[in-house]
Amino acid sequence: MATERLAENLVHYGHARGVTTLTLDSPANRNALSSALVGELAARLGRAEKDGDVRAVVVTHSGTTFCAGADLRDPPDPDALVGLLRQIVALRKPVVARVDGHVRAGGLGLLGACDIAVASAGSSFAFTEVRIGVAPAVISLPLLPRLDPRAVARYYLTGERFDAAEAARIGLVTAAADEVDVALEPVLDGLRRASPQALEETKQLLTVKVLEAFDRDAEPLTALSARLFATDAAREGMTAFLERRDPAWVL
Repeated sequence: MATERLAENLVHYGHARGVTTLTLDSPANRNALSSALVGELAARLGRAEKDGDVRAVVVTHSGTTFCAGADLRDPPDPDALVGLLRQIVALRKPVVARVDGHVRAGGLGLLGACDIAVASAGSSFAFTEVRIGVAPAVISLPLLPRLDPRAVARYYLTGERFDAAEAARIGLVTAAADEVDVALEPVLDGLRRASPQALEETKQLLTVKVLEAFDRDAEPLTALSARLFATDAAREGMTAFLERRDPAWVL
């Protein structure tokens, strides 16, 4: 499989047998959503969508973390993050997440936007926003229409870590597997056997309610995110996170 990189070297682009693989590779921040990574991933997705040889897109990662959430030192513009998530949902090709590691906060929004997500049994997940003084606002756009309401209330409010089996139970991922690549084989084979026209039209059927959530709620949730990140509580939470200590409110 041939691979190439953009100048920032944060997302690798590979293609083989109709499947384009986009690999997040930003080890300095555990593949966190920096403004640069968000822009590069959006560009790569745009290229894949226009390529007639692409039947499906796989988003995966290097290292032990799929995505650590927003980069607190170089956070993406909220509108850019909304744009990336909506781009994944609305892409004319199916998007599959391959997870073999940890996923936190904003990284869970990427999973929610994908059509199919398969995680290894050793992967872990957490909505950690409440622990730094903010809320999972923007990432709720693709997540809330797809997740079990009782489970999402628990994990949004507590920031607890949960495993791949629980992620599958609540609808965050499609499946948890001992060998993620083995589990993906029939998925990718099925996508290769499907008509490109049928895939595009079927994906549109599946994403109607998610796109309705974007059209209805993107503006207020983006405003909420911006407001919360500007508060004293968020500044304390982010500072504590970067200093590897508990924030002042912990009892």
